[in-house]
Amino acid sequence: MQDETTTTATGTPAPAPPREAGTDSGRRWYQDLDRSQWRSLLAANLGWLFDGFETYALILTAGIVLRRLDPGAPQSQIAFLTGVTIAITLLGWGMGGILGGIFADYFGRRRALLTSMVLYATFTGLSALSWSWASFLVLRFITGFALGSEWGTGTSLVAEMWPAKARAKAAGLMQCGLGLGFFIASAVWYFVAPIGPDAWRIMFAIGVLPALFALWLRRKVPESENWTGASERRKALKARGRTELTESERSFTRLTLRQIMADPKLRKLTILGSLMSLVTTLAWWGISTWVPLYVSGLAAGQGHSASAWASGAGMIYNAGAILGYVSFGFLADRFGRKPTVLLYFAASLVMTPVLFLWTHSIGLVVVVLIINGFFTLGQYTWMPVWLPEFYPTHLRATGAAFVFNAARFIAFLGPLLSGWIISQLGGYGIAATVVGCIYILGLVVAPFCPETRGRPLPE
Repeated sequence: MQDETTTTATGTPAPAPPREAGTDSGRRWYQDLDRSQWRSLLAANLGWLFDGFETYALILTAGIVLRRLDPGAPQSQIAFLTGVTIAITLLGWGMGGILGGIFADYFGRRRALLTSMVLYATFTGLSALSWSWASFLVLRFITGFALGSEWGTGTSLVAEMWPAKARAKAAGLMQCGLGLGFFIASAVWYFVAPIGPDAWRIMFAIGVLPALFALWLRRKVPESENWTGASERRKALKARGRTELTESERSFTRLTLRQIMADPKLRKLTILGSLMSLVTTLAWWGISTWVPLYVSGLAAGQGHSASAWASGAGMIYNAGAILGYVSFGFLADRFGRKPTVLLYFAASLVMTPVLFLWTHSIGLVVVVLIINGFFTLGQYTWMPVWLPEFYPTHLRATGAAFVFNAARFIAFLGPLLSGWIISQLGGYGIAATVVGCIYILGLVVAPFCPETRGRPLPE
């Protein structure tokens, strides 16, 4: 079920071996998969779906929460203070994500996933009880901390359970859970928003539901055999004592976070991956989080319902994103990781000003939102596709989680920067275009990463 792998002495990917037997046998990619592989994918997808619902609930309601809990806040500062709220969540997400990846490498993928779901369900529910903006910020930070640990764990579990010929497709199907969560949040808000000024509390109360999923996860989803083998080897090597170990064996006994930086090849991959992660994360949080507000303002100016179009824009944008997530996996398996990433970065660079500067018709916005969501949010799939193929099993969750989450320590400035520009200039177009220039960095960095299509996972 798991991949047979080959690595160099440092634990980094070796040159590509021959393709897996059966890859070109004429059987469809899904015909050799068993129930445990599908369950691992479902668990990771649902975990990410819950994360997506909770995250987009914040995006949709942050401004309303601020006005409700801090009615004295100046209207001109609403955009900036909303950015602060999102930034606080991102900081917690970054810290929790890195620690969650380390936890998953030492204590298991399933246990880490279960712990994450229970914690963020608890604190999301508590967010509904916030009595002041300060209390809301504290709970948002803790919720973000719990949210962050889910992605690296789910990504590692799926990568280790699925064969190389279908791994990118599985990653795309897992990642689309975020878009599904965003879409569901938008749909729920469409019906919940008219209830009244405290409707935002209902949105966060719904976030308690993932806790009910934890029992199924514990009973039905198996632990990764790759992780079990790596964990047993780590214990055996620690029992032998450091003086008797080779340099390659010592990589199992060092702190995982230290090892991904100590090994020169892994350090290079980590830096390159982190730069691309910064591009994807900062650009999305600094630009696309403003899509509902931008479209609602455009709709109101043309005589339409602002709240209805805010929800509608979220659903339309995320419908495109779901297609982008899934398509990325299939394209990456067909054409390679590198060209697919470059395509998504280039298209995002173009589509940002198309949406925020050049589209003024509310009808045309629908089409542009789908295309923009396909690339700007769909590009996140490069991380679950590519990052697990950078790191050996005993470092995989740490490495993937670090790259995915460390960018948030800088990316949290995106909402602050764009919120400040919007507050000063009174429009979204210039802010989105300025922040969107970071896609150029992605186009420069991606060519330096190794192509890993068809390779087994490094052990």
